[in-house]
Amino acid sequence: MDENETTYDPSRYDRPSVTADIVIFTLRAKQLQVLLIQRKGWPFAGHWAIPGGFVQMNESLEDAARRELQEETGVQSAYLEQLHAFGDPGRDPRTRVITVAYTALVSSDRLTLRADTDAADADWFPIDALPVPLAFDHDRILSCALRALRRRLEDSNIARELLPARFTLTQLQEVYEALLGRPLDKRNFRKWILTLGLVAPTDQEARGHHRPALLYEFAPPVESGDTSRFLWTRRTRRKEQ
Repeated sequence: MDENETTYDPSRYDRPSVTADIVIFTLRAKQLQVLLIQRKGWPFAGHWAIPGGFVQMNESLEDAARRELQEETGVQSAYLEQLHAFGDPGRDPRTRVITVAYTALVSSDRLTLRADTDAADADWFPIDALPVPLAFDHDRILSCALRALRRRLEDSNIARELLPARFTLTQLQEVYEALLGRPLDKRNFRKWILTLGLVAPTDQEARGHHRPALLYEFAPPVESGDTSRFLWTRRTRRKEQ
């Protein structure tokens, strides 16, 4: 029988649950750290996990991710990008659950950390000192998010989330080194970052104990919109030329 708006029966089909998990990165003490919550109940009681929750029937995936971000950190607006969907049938012992993972990058001075009702605790962990194994398949999700973040650094301006509006090239290099997890040659870094065209010099200098250093700012985005201001890349610029 052909289905139409009057004969369609949704109970004839299995309906997996859907969750949104958010890998929330920040810099603390010049270290790249990730927010984890400690699960209170079954399954994986006592294990640490990536924050997340079930998508409600009346919200989009991104709305669910932003709701979880605000509930866990108090941040309403931040760099947020969909990462990947994870749907192995046995990933959640409760039922068939497909999760859509997101990556968030938030400045630590904007955070108000709090554990949700289903969590025993919430804390920041350096990316190289995680309480593994994490719950569910969150080790895999976190590894995927870290690789994507580091790839995005190559030609985008997402580092702006971790810097003041105006900054020195030394400050910018420190952020890149923390996110990449390795030191960078000063001369090569400055040549590379200026070639990208993502930052522009200002007419101001930073003054302190050392000689004055020129302040830079991120170049304005080419496109308007909720996410383009974070994800402007040189590929986008070439399209505009």
